[in-house]
Amino acid sequence: MDRELISKKDLLELTGISYGQLYRWKRKQLIPEEWFVRKSTFTGQETFFPKDLILARIDKILNMKDDLSLDELAGKFSPLHFEAAVAHHELSERNIVSMVVIERFSTPAQLSGAESYSFEQLLYLHTVDRLLSGGEMSLDEAGVLADTLREHFPKFEGKPCELLFTRKMGVSSFALVSVPADVYYDAGVKLVARLSMTEMAERLSGKLG
Repeated sequence: MDRELISKKDLLELTGISYGQLYRWKRKQLIPEEWFVRKSTFTGQETFFPKDLILARIDKILNMKDDLSLDELAGKFSPLHFEAAVAHHELSERNIVSMVVIERFSTPAQLSGAESYSFEQLLYLHTVDRLLSGGEMSLDEAGVLADTLREHFPKFEGKPCELLFTRKMGVSSFALVSVPADVYYDAGVKLVARLSMTEMAERLSGKLG
């Protein structure tokens, strides 16, 4: 589950952007707050970023900034507000979600083709599929996760949040927490997965785009 990180110093050298540009893009919400990861090093506290995500985002910004304002770019890079209406048959045809998840967690209306999927509905299925395909979660746990997302994710109203998947003595639990947030567990809790819902939305919008 660990992601390769790149330090701020290496990022600026690799991309050729300035410190000022980086933090101006952060203020304009072109780069999500949760991508700025503070970690202790032998020189003190340093900032790191998920390497694949930040490099792809900076490349897009540099290629688009001459044609769009920063505010317009921010709208383009807001995956939690992505609009989509996807028919049932497209999910497997476009490899958006696996057939197991489609058949088990879609509504009867969607399965009959009478109803399309909104982006939010697709995000729930995509997140369930991500953990199932990685082998971290059983089908019974997937059902609990799907219910948790449907009930609680809308309460964040598009604000960044993370999904926490834990187990203690074989009993699983899911939680959605605001970002940034420090979370501490007792010694008996195993953190199975911690996913950024913004990142999941980024990946889903990439599949849909």
